Amino acid sequence: MTAPHDRPYEVRGEAPPGLLDALDAYEAALMSDDIAAMDALFAPGDATLRGDAGGVLVGHETIGAFRRSRGGAPARTVRAVHVHPAGDDAAVAVTIFEARTGGRGQQTQLWRRGTDGAWRVEVAHVSSPPATYDRRVWRIVGDPLVEPTGTGPLDGETVAVKDLYAIRGYATGAGVPAYQADQPPARDHAPAVARLLAAGAAVAGIARTDQFAYSVAGLNDPTGAPPNAAVPGAVPGGSSSGSASAVALGAATLGLATDTAGSIRVPASYQGLWGLRPTHGSVDATGVVPLAPSFDTVGVLARTADRVVRAAAVLREEGAPDRTADGPIVVAPQLLAVCEPAVAGAFAVWVSAAGGVVEEVRLPDVDAMYEAFRVRQAYEAWQAHGAWIEAHPGAVTGAVADRFAAASRVTVEEDAAALEALGVYATELDAVLAERLLALPAASSPAPTLWADPTDVDRTRAATLKIGAIAGITGRPAVAAPLLHVAGDTTRHAPVGVSLVGPRDSDLALVRRAASFA
Repeated sequence: MTAPHDRPYEVRGEAPPGLLDALDAYEAALMSDDIAAMDALFAPGDATLRGDAGGVLVGHETIGAFRRSRGGAPARTVRAVHVHPAGDDAAVAVTIFEARTGGRGQQTQLWRRGTDGAWRVEVAHVSSPPATYDRRVWRIVGDPLVEPTGTGPLDGETVAVKDLYAIRGYATGAGVPAYQADQPPARDHAPAVARLLAAGAAVAGIARTDQFAYSVAGLNDPTGAPPNAAVPGAVPGGSSSGSASAVALGAATLGLATDTAGSIRVPASYQGLWGLRPTHGSVDATGVVPLAPSFDTVGVLARTADRVVRAAAVLREEGAPDRTADGPIVVAPQLLAVCEPAVAGAFAVWVSAAGGVVEEVRLPDVDAMYEAFRVRQAYEAWQAHGAWIEAHPGAVTGAVADRFAAASRVTVEEDAAALEALGVYATELDAVLAERLLALPAASSPAPTLWADPTDVDRTRAATLKIGAIAGITGRPAVAAPLLHVAGDTTRHAPVGVSLVGPRDSDLALVRRAASFA
């Protein structure tokens, strides 16, 4: 039965008195981004739910924080409302809306009338119109974008290629639209891309990256942060943000990425993926936009360890050594001290359950190592991109722009001192670790929320880079394995990776060793 009404949309079912007025008030607040009004129309307390394809947000406070961070909802027009009673003072309202950009979506809400007579939403779920592709994840995508050129161990796999790699016929964007506009279409595939294609994989598309790969957050100013498939409302991790999200969302089976200071391991940790930073120099980086060549590596992300092993084997240089990773596992309390307590606690439980005696080792001063790493990385980043950035003021934005501004001030003398210190630290680390495997969290925390305080984000970033720099300083391979879960800001089950840093050239065995704990 359809109740009489005077609204510009169809109403089906019996709407209790005042409900349609509340629905209209909510729609007006949504379209005007009136945060206070929307907050007032949602039930207070920790039991209120709001879900969409990205996951479920729990609690009035979390839902409000999400609204404040998103910058408004896409414009839409309500076409119909279906009302189903759910008791004397409750009703389910299903709203059918048409997006201004095209397509129809659906919003389902459980409304309850309070003792004050006001209607408020207790549970909501929004299904947006299906997108042809998610611009936050992909720069360009096909079906596939590039067909395989051969057959082999990667038959049937699809690859989300980070927008740092040359792909024949496409300009490389490096996460910066103005840079992309300056580049001619690539004449050849980067060797890493060519190897995957020859082994049977197809390129699904070119995936977003943080600007010039100089971030581990995934907060891409030009196009927005790719969604975190594991933690609603959280950053995806960067700089291989698009590749990680594409894999975690099931839009690709492999991510071809890069890792300088954690750009594979951090998004893997934040989204519950497997990720491998190979031995430095073991995979050809020709045709890849650099950040800091002293530390840059070509690596992969996947939802399974087996895929990582198969892809990594394809990418390795012909005749590259293939060492074992059978040594004992060691931990460094200094690294755990920079992690959030929940992460350090979960890691300690994992170590206890891993079996065997795990020895503690002492590393060189963690802060001093990170500072030397940071200076060298910054110096090389400015050498790689400083001239272009100076010629294109405003093209790089946000925190990455601030980072490059700081990098521009690093002197030759400071870089030389950092480089000398890094050589000493690498020698000392090799002496401590030898053939042993260093186990540590892959990130210092679970994924921060999109609305986290910038000061907290910077602190988390610094802590994560301190533990991630060990592999970069030594050139050793490091795997991130999805073995831990802790309570996050929007979920009680946020993933955190366990990282194993192994001897140089033990890449494949290292992934298999990590998989033995899964």
